[in-house]
Amino acid sequence: MSMAGAVTAERRGFVVWLEGLSGSGKTTLSRGLAPALRSAGWKVEILDGDEVRQMFSPELGYNRKDRELHARRVSYVARMLARNGVATLVAMITPYETSRQAARADVETPFEEVWLRCPLEICQARDPKGIYRKAAAGTVRRITGVDDPFEEPLNPDLVVDTATASVPACVELILRHLASRGLVPAPEVTGAAART
Repeated sequence: MSMAGAVTAERRGFVVWLEGLSGSGKTTLSRGLAPALRSAGWKVEILDGDEVRQMFSPELGYNRKDRELHARRVSYVARMLARNGVATLVAMITPYETSRQAARADVETPFEEVWLRCPLEICQARDPKGIYRKAAAGTVRRITGVDDPFEEPLNPDLVVDTATASVPACVELILRHLASRGLVPAPEVTGAAART
C-alpha cells in the first residue's frame, strides 16, 4: 500500500487510540499503520500499553484505579507528542469507558478511538503474551475479559472486527477512516478493506 503526500513540520499531529482485549490485534495493527503514516510524511510514535507501563507505571497494579491512572499517564504523553506534530498510535486495552472519555478530553487534538472488536475465545486462541494460559492455570488474576471487565465502548470513532479480517484489510480500513477525517491521503484501493 503506497500513500502519496507530505505534511509540514508545523502541522499538529493526532492520536489513534487502539483499544480491545489482549490478542485483539492492537500492537500488530499499530505496527502495520506506522509505515503507511511515515510514507505520508508523518513522524510516528507507538505507545504500547504494556511497554509504556514498564517505564511509566511499574508501581501500579491492575485494579481499576491503577489502570485508569496508567491510562491518564499514557494520554498525557500522547498529547505532548501530538501537539508537536507526531502521529501517535496508542495500543492499549483501555477496559473502562471513563478512561476512554478522559483520554479524549486530555489529548485536545484530533483523537480517533478505534475499537478492535474480537471475541474472547479468539483472543484466547491467539494468546500472544500467554496471559490467558496463565489465567487458566490460576497463576495470574485481573485479566481483562476473564475475571476483570471490558466495558464495551459506547461511541468509538471506528469499529474494526479483527476476528475475521486480515491485518492488511484492518490497516486499510483504519487508513481510510483517517483519510475521511482529512488526516492522511486516501490509500490506494486494494479491495482489502474490512467491514465494520
